[in-house]
Amino acid sequence: MAYPTDLKYTKEHEWIRVDGDTGAIGITDFAQQQLGDVVYVELPDVGATITAGQVFGTIESVKAVSELFAPVSGEVVATNGDLKDRPDQVNSKPHETWMVKVKLANPGEAASLMDTAAYEALIAK
Repeated sequence: MAYPTDLKYTKEHEWIRVDGDTGAIGITDFAQQQLGDVVYVELPDVGATITAGQVFGTIESVKAVSELFAPVSGEVVATNGDLKDRPDQVNSKPHETWMVKVKLANPGEAASLMDTAAYEALIAK
């Protein structure tokens, strides 16, 4: 799997795609492979505040329930409602399927996350 170069990555296997002062957050292909078939995603409500490094939701697969960790801090401005009926989108298109969009509290915060090369080195271990 070639990881998109327009994303920033966390060691917990979330990604963020920053566009101006907002960012779309999802999980990586590596994460969805480890989880197996995703059957449910629990996300925060629009208007909720998330904090970098803290849990913002959960993802449930046939194997386990895992926590989702925020790569950045900010206010949730949108949630992907399609995931209620089609959580399996995370498995088929992990780098295109966003879970939440946030208005960034600190737009420079994403710069401290891993780029594609660093993330690929992490998962190669």
